[in-house]
Amino acid sequence: MELEIDGNLAPNTFYISVHILIAVGAVMMVVGFLGCYGAIQESQCLLGTFFACLIILFACEVAAGIWGFMNKDTVATEMISFYDSAYDKAISFPALPGTEKDNKEKDAVTAVLRVFHETLNCCGKSQTTSFLTEALGLTKLCPATETPVGCHQRINELFTDKIGMIGIAALVVAVIMIFEMIFSMVLCCGIRNSPVY
Repeated sequence: MELEIDGNLAPNTFYISVHILIAVGAVMMVVGFLGCYGAIQESQCLLGTFFACLIILFACEVAAGIWGFMNKDTVATEMISFYDSAYDKAISFPALPGTEKDNKEKDAVTAVLRVFHETLNCCGKSQTTSFLTEALGLTKLCPATETPVGCHQRINELFTDKIGMIGIAALVVAVIMIFEMIFSMVLCCGIRNSPVY
């Protein structure tokens, strides 16, 4: 599901990293099968292919991590501006029912705001606009919290404050991949040096 308002999609930079992660995960399933099957069959060819694929995936993940770190501010700014356009559009709709086109547009804007609010547990652009949100009757889009937090703050937290946790997770995955490469090469060399029985 892609978020869209008036034909404008959510920022492309956000989806690039998501698509890279999905592709790497799908390829990892195939690569994992190659590794397991190669180890069971004691096949040097399959283990060598497994090792080569791991190197390529490792390089892709490092490149994606560097790209994400270098563009985190751009992604955050684009997400904030996309949220602002959806929020401003929601405020501009009259409370009375409109035409069918207006209702479709209102539903699209409502869906975008609901995704932001539920995912980030926020409401409005900032704490002061969350009170405006209540006044305009947009509270049904907001999660039920005692103290509303602005979505600008949550988006910035996601891309700046949480970057350390994301980096630690990426480092753990990288270490695991390095161990996979080492063990696959040791197994491949062990198969080559073992006597044929």
